[in-house]
Amino acid sequence: MTFGQSKLYRSEDYGKNFKDITNLINNTFIRTEFGMAIGPENSGKVILTGDVSGGSHGGRIFRSSDFAKNFVQTDLPFHPLTQMTYNPQNSDYLLVVSSENGLWVSRNFGGKWEEIHKAVCLAKWGLHNTIFFTTYVNGSCKADLGVLELKRTSDFGKSIKTIGVKIYSFGLGGRFLFASVMADKGSTRRIHVSIDEGETWNMAQLPSVGQEQFYSILAANDDMVFMHVDEPGDTGFGTIYISDDRGIVYSKSLERHLYTTTGGDTDFTNVTSLRGVYMTSVLSEDNSIQSMITFDQGGRWKLLRKPENSKCDSTAKNKEECSLHIHASYSISQKLNVPMAPLSEPNAVGIVIAHGSVGDAISVMIPDVYITDDGGYSWTKMLEGPHYYTILDSGGLIVAIEHSGHPINVIKFSTDEGQCWNLYTFSKEPIYFTGLASEPGAKSMNISIWGFTESLFSRKWFSYTIDFKDILVRNCEEKDYTIWLAHSTDPGDHDDGCILGYKEEYLRLRKSSVCHNGRDYVVTKQPSVCPCTLEDFLCDFGYFRPENDSKCVEQPELKGHDLEFCLYGTEEHLTTKGYRKIPGDKCQGGMSPDREEKNLKKKCTSSYLSPDKQKSSSNSTPIILAIVGLMLITIIAGVLIVKKYVCGGRFLVHRYSILQQHAEANGVDGVDTLDTVSHNNKSNYHDDSDEDLLE
Repeated sequence: MTFGQSKLYRSEDYGKNFKDITNLINNTFIRTEFGMAIGPENSGKVILTGDVSGGSHGGRIFRSSDFAKNFVQTDLPFHPLTQMTYNPQNSDYLLVVSSENGLWVSRNFGGKWEEIHKAVCLAKWGLHNTIFFTTYVNGSCKADLGVLELKRTSDFGKSIKTIGVKIYSFGLGGRFLFASVMADKGSTRRIHVSIDEGETWNMAQLPSVGQEQFYSILAANDDMVFMHVDEPGDTGFGTIYISDDRGIVYSKSLERHLYTTTGGDTDFTNVTSLRGVYMTSVLSEDNSIQSMITFDQGGRWKLLRKPENSKCDSTAKNKEECSLHIHASYSISQKLNVPMAPLSEPNAVGIVIAHGSVGDAISVMIPDVYITDDGGYSWTKMLEGPHYYTILDSGGLIVAIEHSGHPINVIKFSTDEGQCWNLYTFSKEPIYFTGLASEPGAKSMNISIWGFTESLFSRKWFSYTIDFKDILVRNCEEKDYTIWLAHSTDPGDHDDGCILGYKEEYLRLRKSSVCHNGRDYVVTKQPSVCPCTLEDFLCDFGYFRPENDSKCVEQPELKGHDLEFCLYGTEEHLTTKGYRKIPGDKCQGGMSPDREEKNLKKKCTSSYLSPDKQKSSSNSTPIILAIVGLMLITIIAGVLIVKKYVCGGRFLVHRYSILQQHAEANGVDGVDTLDTVSHNNKSNYHDDSDEDLLE
């Protein structure tokens, strides 16, 4: 910046050379918080939002469709409040909320804009051209939290349908639409789920949920939802529940899950290169933190195996038996010497890199860097001490830089998944390292290193770009790859590798092959279906799987009672042996535990989201009370006991928080991206602490 003007630079060779193109934006100051909006991959679309507030009647943007070679200046009839959001299916379609809370849409990449609604709080693209948004009626978004209306349009505002009222917040994840609904004035909220874009809603059902708890959606994909339920009393932990394929009925998956009351930090991590694999942290009875991993989408959780080339630290009671514990978001929030969170890439099959310690619990001592090449089953110490790291060439190359307080000029790289390391001096004069950057997608062979040198009166910034094509000069051939069976733990077993009902064989690069995969490399896998076993079933509603046990047992507080839950507007009676198939599981044949639902034909429709029922509720109250009174006289005492666990009695869902209220991050909603962890303004969890964080 010079005198309030932004300097704009462009590189088309991965940062080896930069050209000053400030003249293309007329020396305008570009907003720092959401000034640059990059379009979908290979679209060439770039939007820069200028800061022209003050006497101006509207904002100003600069639009490019050719990867920023040229820009077109466009004045706006409004001031943007949020970043321009691209339609995931069509990058010409944009939406943005203005500082006056108007919802504006463009269908020609920002050339012309039309306001389709006023008093809008939050707006998101759904599938195709569908837009979901909340509106306030009186005052403002903040004042109307809990009485917002959720609306939907599929034709850019020509027709708008109200699909929910009394809304606190909403979010999208996979094929699920979530709404946090204010049940009682100013107090409790209940989460509702829809799989048909809000046409019909169901209340999420969770067993044994107390009034003072909050909810957080940890992840959601097209198959299921991971939901954290807080323990009462600001304990810093709670329970993870996993949903059925409708996102409605939830079962207990992991207890004592770490979710802090101080900053809203959780270590829940998706291993993106293998299906069904997630890692997170639990808070043990002695308040130490341990890492857990699941390979079957939350069906069972295990401690991480101790790396063979590591010794147990001082926290281990038994120096021969201990586990690896991973540093993630919570450690970073506590200012430990952890420069990066765990890293995995979808096209680097099985590889996860993370900081950690080896013992009975996570250690505050200086961590080392560990790697797994099989998705978390086995780990190896990769580097001593904390490092920055990145994955290049679809896993064929790993690059790391030591994290230290002194200047550095050496970079480390490995071509065999971290077994052996080479050193390269990238500059004569060491620099204070500030960042490691590579092209998203882990397909590039280039890495950029950012930093500065400092003298008594000045600081000079540098960027170094290293192209590893000079080292990996040979293209990989068929002989460089080998067949690898994912989730393999016992090669002699006929069912080895069966996870979520099927096996997957991948074609992976041999560690000994020194070649590059290239940009055209595509992960190839061959699936084969497995027969069903107990491992393919979750514990059903009201049941849980004790630690180190494959069988599901009934929750003590529900034992002896019939189980009921609200489903599709009716109260149903559930007869079960305690199991249900894991959503997304594709097993066939084999064992199949009995499960039967009997419809009791008793209406218990949730009216919280229905605008029509909100208006007519007062007139029907006497009739409803009379019917309820008559029913209460005739219902047997046993049903009264059960009712405290079901709809109409004690609601199974009392409180819910954290689905991303603000869309300034221009997040993309989709498979396993519904991360609801907030790092802002959540010192304690009270009723007003809910934030909608979909990143």
